[in-house]
Amino acid sequence: MAIQKAPRHSRRAVPTARDPVPAAARMISAVAVVLVLGACGGSPHGAASTGSAAGPARSEGATGASKVPEATTFTTVSGAPKDTAPGGATDGLVVHPDGPTPVFDRPGGRRVATLPAEQLGGPTWVPVVESSGSWRRVLLPSRPNGSSGWITGDGLSTARTPYTVRVELAKRRLTLLKSARKAGRWTVAIGGPKTPTPQGRTFLLATLAPAKKTPSPLVLPLGTHSATLDTFGGGPGTVALHGWPDTSVFGKAVTHGCIRVPKDALRTLSRVPLGSLVLITA
Repeated sequence: MAIQKAPRHSRRAVPTARDPVPAAARMISAVAVVLVLGACGGSPHGAASTGSAAGPARSEGATGASKVPEATTFTTVSGAPKDTAPGGATDGLVVHPDGPTPVFDRPGGRRVATLPAEQLGGPTWVPVVESSGSWRRVLLPSRPNGSSGWITGDGLSTARTPYTVRVELAKRRLTLLKSARKAGRWTVAIGGPKTPTPQGRTFLLATLAPAKKTPSPLVLPLGTHSATLDTFGGGPGTVALHGWPDTSVFGKAVTHGCIRVPKDALRTLSRVPLGSLVLITA
């Protein structure tokens, strides 16, 4: 496995409805609209639902691979082992699959998913939470929240990130740590009583830069989902970090699960490498 520098964000502009949009970009556009206007707590333009989310889920042609889903923000990975230390720190190791990579429930065990090389139009970087020989246990971006899986092979690139994002819900506070030292701290807005921000260990999944004007110039999706909304506006209910123009919301529990951050916080967080750990606690 090749060792690289910490992965940077891959910013993808989201085309407007008037632009000609290729198939891959249409998926990115739809996700961005849902994240910014839906689960992120803007004025909803679609109804929330407790039904199952239907999202893109491709299958590989290899033997057995067609029977398992891709591990993306759109999918549910049945049989994926639960994260056993949802409040635990890591050593910063993150991994990128160079191509579609099988995910197993244990080293040498049953295949439960395929981890694609890209997520939401950018490279897939996931945090390693446990190692056993050449095997790496990583967090997955799929439902249910806290899903993990084991991957191995030569087609993996690794890097280390010194950053951890900590969100303390009761204090409405987000702290950015670099090499275990405070690099920034901000008061934020979190999910409301009926749509709380989910607790646990997750990670920075992607960066979306909507081309059309939205409440936030950047949206940073996480590898976790709303625990009360299975879908929102037709999307998978992905939770994200993003900005908000009305500063009076900071310090309040008013969103549909996303975490609204001040402008300077968003600017700083946009430079944190993909795959960096996000710890959300009570």
